[in-house]
Amino acid sequence: MKTKLSALDRRNFLRGVGGFALALPAFETFSGTAAAAENISRRKRLACFYLPNGVPMPRKDDPAYEDWSWFPQGSGKNFKLSKCLDPLEPLREQMTVFSGLSHPAVRNVHGHSNADQFLTGADTGGSGDYKNSISMDQMYAAHVGEQTRVASLVMSTDGGAGTPRGAHTMSFAANGRAIPAENKPKRIFDTLFVKDDGNAARRLSLNTSALDELMGDAQSLRKDLSKYDQRTFDQFLDSVRSTELKVEKAARWIDMPLPTVDVDHLNLDITPNDPREYVQTMYELIYLAFHTDSTRVATYMIGKELGAGISDYLAKAVGLPLTHKLSHQVKTPGGWKNFGTYCRFISEEHGRFLTRLKSTPEPGGDGSMLDNTLCLFGSASSAFHLSRNYPLILAGGGRTGIRHGQYLQYGSTDLDSISGMANDNIRRVRTEEDPMGRLLLTMLQQLGVETNEFAGCNQVLPEMLA
Repeated sequence: MKTKLSALDRRNFLRGVGGFALALPAFETFSGTAAAAENISRRKRLACFYLPNGVPMPRKDDPAYEDWSWFPQGSGKNFKLSKCLDPLEPLREQMTVFSGLSHPAVRNVHGHSNADQFLTGADTGGSGDYKNSISMDQMYAAHVGEQTRVASLVMSTDGGAGTPRGAHTMSFAANGRAIPAENKPKRIFDTLFVKDDGNAARRLSLNTSALDELMGDAQSLRKDLSKYDQRTFDQFLDSVRSTELKVEKAARWIDMPLPTVDVDHLNLDITPNDPREYVQTMYELIYLAFHTDSTRVATYMIGKELGAGISDYLAKAVGLPLTHKLSHQVKTPGGWKNFGTYCRFISEEHGRFLTRLKSTPEPGGDGSMLDNTLCLFGSASSAFHLSRNYPLILAGGGRTGIRHGQYLQYGSTDLDSISGMANDNIRRVRTEEDPMGRLLLTMLQQLGVETNEFAGCNQVLPEMLA
């Protein structure tokens, strides 16, 4: 097949026999009309990541404080990251850490019940009637989703929708309905790179490589690219191949049957690398989805609250027991270090993803992919599942008008006053905080969504704006 160069744009695919199709990044060789080039230059993306069970917050007089307290020491541009976050140090000028933000409607609700409202700010309550609202990722998807093949990529480690106040997903539709998340890397890969063709899916299930089916057309296309685009194309194909291999490896771990009893002491036939490989693969799939402009909106719920699911085994990546237990064993010898070591593992993989975006030039546009992507990372819990003072990091989006390289502290929250606090003391917290909805509203506006209100907030955070 000889590809017509004039027909190639960001929506085109490399097509082969058997129903395979590979979405392509934008190439300068086929920049097309001025209008098309302008559209590429305006491209903005959103990715949101959720960490359950809160973060380590030892008191200042605890020997573990300097190394393992999640929140930075210092303020403004003069802040120091602990070992929980220092894998992100090379990215400090492309990120902002926040404290003192939370959703007012659920501040007195136990943290195990609050993942549902992380991106909505709705009053989901701790019991009784349940009603949610649209999540900010879906609000942005409604704004930009028609411009891509996949309106939004909704992912989680545990998969599905979960239950009210026990969500397995961060994404909620306009009517407040939970959008089920996909946790099988193979299905996500097929969504991105395989046409809806039963024969194609069957052949891939037999370990046939999608790239092997397409290499003839790929080499034909490569000849017509500029030298710069040839390097971009080769790097892209290498990325797809690498991810394809990781997908197969990750399948073994995610398909592990869950125990019905406490078998943490048993060998569950997984290696320490299996959960790390899985997390890397999920991040890599988001990268490829963005790089091919298959979608501009993605969410990944790294784990669900309370545990009792496949995500509870992610701590095996660093040789630790069930993830949820780590948050309850901080007062035991080495407890803060163990919990912090798990958080550091997640920071490493999140940093790997951000660095990948930073090192990739925007396809067909200006700056890097990170410059045009807002990446929100955080939790609806802080110390001991406390529904206050959410640990939050926003990275990227420099070309959207976001100012970075700072640690912003809001409200009158004294972190040390709630450090080490147990769940039973949740109603005794008297510190004042700002609504997290202000952060979400700021992000939506900088992404180009014309709205003056979100999550009950009509004010932005001006300190974030360049």
